[in-house]
Amino acid sequence: MKLNKDVRVAISGKSGCGNTTVSGLLSKTLGVTLINYTFRQLAAEKGMTLPEVIEAAKTDDSYDKYVDKHQVELALAEPCVLGSRLAIWMLKEADLKVYLFASDDTRARRVFNREGGDLQQIKDFTAMRDSEDTRRYKEFYGIDNNDYAFCDLIIDVNEKTPDEIVEVILNKLVEKGLIER
Repeated sequence: MKLNKDVRVAISGKSGCGNTTVSGLLSKTLGVTLINYTFRQLAAEKGMTLPEVIEAAKTDDSYDKYVDKHQVELALAEPCVLGSRLAIWMLKEADLKVYLFASDDTRARRVFNREGGDLQQIKDFTAMRDSEDTRRYKEFYGIDNNDYAFCDLIIDVNEKTPDEIVEVILNKLVEKGLIER
């Protein structure tokens, strides 16, 4: 794989869409840094649980703003794949913006397969998190995270494996002249 420039790919999708997996595979394939700094990493750094961070972020916007600012700073420093819920909106300099779409059922099943637990509780938690994310993104940045029509590539991932998704992205990068195979 040959990069024709310092390529920055932004990949977004809601929880359970395969964003982290696909971003990781793509970064390895391209030989660039993976940046996936999220509430999950912030929670680990602060010694909190993910639900605690989400709850705290409801009344303290510094959580969101720190994560969003920090990931863009990291992405601008080098060629990378930035994988996060807001990557496609926040990394305006991205050479390719990709949105991964999956149904609510597919997303819940993937979270269940990854983390275990009760499927209905996962569906309920995911719906709450989606609603909370949408509210915060609109409030903080005026972003509607349900409007991703501007992306270079929107991939329905319901029936695709991570490798198939990466292949679609690679083909788009070749088409745009950003990489050579």
